[in-house]
Amino acid sequence: MADEDTLRVIIAGAGIAGLAAAISLERVSTIPHLDIQLYDQAPELLEIGASIALSPNGMRALEKLGVHEALTDEVGYRGPSGIPQIFRHWKTDQIVSFDTHANVPDPCHHTTRFHRGHLHSALLKHVNSRSIHLNKKVARAEVSQDGVSLYFEDGSSAHGDILIGADGIRSRVRQSFIPEYKLRFTGKVFMRSTFDASLVDGNVPDLPADSIHWWGPKDNFFASRLGKGKYTTVGAYDDPHSAEEIEKHISWDQPGNVDFLRERYKDWNPTIRALTQLTPYTHLYPNFAGDPLPTWVFGSRVTLIGDAAHAHGGAFAAGGSLALDDALALSLAMKHVFSSSSIPPSFPVDKVGKALELYSKTRQPHTARLLHIIHNQISQKPQGNMTPEEEEHALIKRMKSRPNTEWLSEHDVEAAFAATVEQLEAGDAAKEPQSLKSIKADRKIGQDMELKESKM
Repeated sequence: MADEDTLRVIIAGAGIAGLAAAISLERVSTIPHLDIQLYDQAPELLEIGASIALSPNGMRALEKLGVHEALTDEVGYRGPSGIPQIFRHWKTDQIVSFDTHANVPDPCHHTTRFHRGHLHSALLKHVNSRSIHLNKKVARAEVSQDGVSLYFEDGSSAHGDILIGADGIRSRVRQSFIPEYKLRFTGKVFMRSTFDASLVDGNVPDLPADSIHWWGPKDNFFASRLGKGKYTTVGAYDDPHSAEEIEKHISWDQPGNVDFLRERYKDWNPTIRALTQLTPYTHLYPNFAGDPLPTWVFGSRVTLIGDAAHAHGGAFAAGGSLALDDALALSLAMKHVFSSSSIPPSFPVDKVGKALELYSKTRQPHTARLLHIIHNQISQKPQGNMTPEEEEHALIKRMKSRPNTEWLSEHDVEAAFAATVEQLEAGDAAKEPQSLKSIKADRKIGQDMELKESKM
């Protein structure tokens, strides 16, 4: 373990969630003696990956963490209309519905779209490179009264006081403590591509400047500009195979066949056909989601963040923002519990556990609500054997009755944290013995009287 004066935090995963957790703990928790170490399976951290969107809550979290360069128009892209998402008909190209910002006065906080690698790089600049250890694929995690341990497939290990599992939707940390947890295939496979916007500029008549999501009876198609002159296309198609079959034949980020993309959308509107012809490649991402976890805290020293905590499968493009809110809430909890500690502070396991429980009580109800919506949608697949008229009617109904996700995209994690603290403290006060309440009341009366006399 670390010295008694130092809190050693080990983070499994140096993706967006892991980096955000490290930055937030360093800057928000105000704990003066922190030793943060991150471990990632990648051999090197490169600007790779597909597109990612951050809604207003995620952009505000970035600002709170001090990652101001990610708020610029260079790194991310915001549509000129200020509308976060527009939904069009697959065949007619008509706008059927759209999302709006309800209370986002600062344009910097409007929904922003990035190349994932660019957002990751912006976060990476705020983390000490010497604290990041690569080629460290987690084999298992353990916790005891005295500390936490991460064991890696190369035979090495890391030890500390707190473990944060930020190792993604297939988290080894989560699986170490909930081995029976299983992901479910949502029935969708995503064909993603990111490339230079120059490939589409001037080559697609009437190409919308805003991000567009086209819905079909079964498949969807998304296209948008990104920051730094990039563009993305995403085709989401129904796949009838079981989860076991999908896992055997399609792996995450597997190169796809761009001809399959073009063939799949050949009967869609001319804009989409043109975009598929200009898309230079695709990578495949089978979509999985999991149920809400019974707990996010293990042994009073381990917790989860990002997709490891809430395997929502990327629905509503919420993953990045959820991870950033997780990171901020975790640090607020640490600050709340340890702010009254003496210097040098002490970190008994009960106080660590209290901070992690406060974090989980802030975040679990919010993410469980999202997972409930997602699994409800998965169970309500469009019916088969419909006439074209019935299929059209069902599609328009689905597009116009989409869940209102303002509560998700404009979530105020600081307000949620404050409400959780107030609720817990009110509950603790209600549990106090009557005699203790009387003593506190008498003490308060005495303090008020002393204050009045001092002013006379």
